[in-house]
Amino acid sequence: MKIHERPDAVVASLYDEKTGSFQYVVSDPATRAAAVIDPVLDFDEKAAATATANADRLLDYIAGERLDVAWVLDTHPHADHFSAAPYLADKLGARTAIGEKVVEVQQLWKDIYGLEDFPADGRQWDRLFADGDGFQIGRLPVRVMFSPGHTLASITYAAGSSAFVHDTLMMPDAGSSRADFPGGDAHQLYHSIRGLLALPPDTALFVGHDYGKDGREPACVATVAEHRASNIHVRDGLDEAHYVATREKRDATLPLPMLMLYALQVNIRGGRLPEPDAAGRVYFRIPANRFEPPAGVA
Repeated sequence: MKIHERPDAVVASLYDEKTGSFQYVVSDPATRAAAVIDPVLDFDEKAAATATANADRLLDYIAGERLDVAWVLDTHPHADHFSAAPYLADKLGARTAIGEKVVEVQQLWKDIYGLEDFPADGRQWDRLFADGDGFQIGRLPVRVMFSPGHTLASITYAAGSSAFVHDTLMMPDAGSSRADFPGGDAHQLYHSIRGLLALPPDTALFVGHDYGKDGREPACVATVAEHRASNIHVRDGLDEAHYVATREKRDATLPLPMLMLYALQVNIRGGRLPEPDAAGRVYFRIPANRFEPPAGVA
C-alpha cells in the first residue's frame, strides 16, 4: 500500500501484480470519510476459484486508519479483473455505484453470453451516476465525468485536486488504454482524454493500470501538466487523427485480456458470480469463436 498526500485528500493505492491493476482508497483527513475505487477480487483461472486477498488488504488499511467508507465505486465494468465491490460493500456497510451507461454494456454482453433472463437494467448497483452528478466524501467534493471510449460506460471520479481515470489514460510513457472492446471507440476516447486534460494543470490523474514500462517500477499517478507535456499518445500538439491512427494500429496487435470472458459476466452483475443452479453449483459461460485472435497470431 502506498500513500499519496494531496492538498485536500489522502489517496492510498494498492497494486495487484497479476492484473497490473491499481485500487484506491480516497479519504478526507478532516472527517475520515472515504470511498474505495475499483477494488479487485482475486481469481485463479486454472482452478476457476475466487479469493479476497486484495480486498482484505484494503479492509486492513481502512480499519487501521479508522475510516468511514460510504461508497465502493467502479469506473466501468472491467475486462481484466473481477470487481470486489459487493464483498467490500457488505463488509463496510457501504453503497455501490457505477456510471449509468453500464446498462448498455449489460445489454451488449447479455447478447454475447446468451443470457436471455438476465436483468440488464443496472439494478445490481445501489446508484448509477450520470455525467455531472456530484457527491461528497466528507468535505471532499466529487464530480462524475462521463469518459467513454475504452468502454461505452467509462466514467471518471474527479475528487477535488485528484481524478480517478482508470483505463481512460495510462502513465505518460504508456499513453492510453485500448479502444477495441465491444462498445469501445478511439474517437470517443480521444475526446474523453482531452476533457481530462482540461482539468487544472496540478490535478493528479490516478490511473487504473500500469505494467512497468521498460523495467521501471509500476506507477499510478501523474499530473495533467505532465500528461500534456509528455504523454506519448495525447500530449499537446498531437491531434485526433494522429491519436486514432496510433490507437487503432496498436489495438490490432493486442490479444484479449486473459480474464475478459470470465470477468465481464461477473462485472455486468456488479461483481457477483453467476447464479447457482438448483444444486448450488456455479458455472461460467464462455462464448466459443465469438472473438478472433489479433492479426498474425495463430
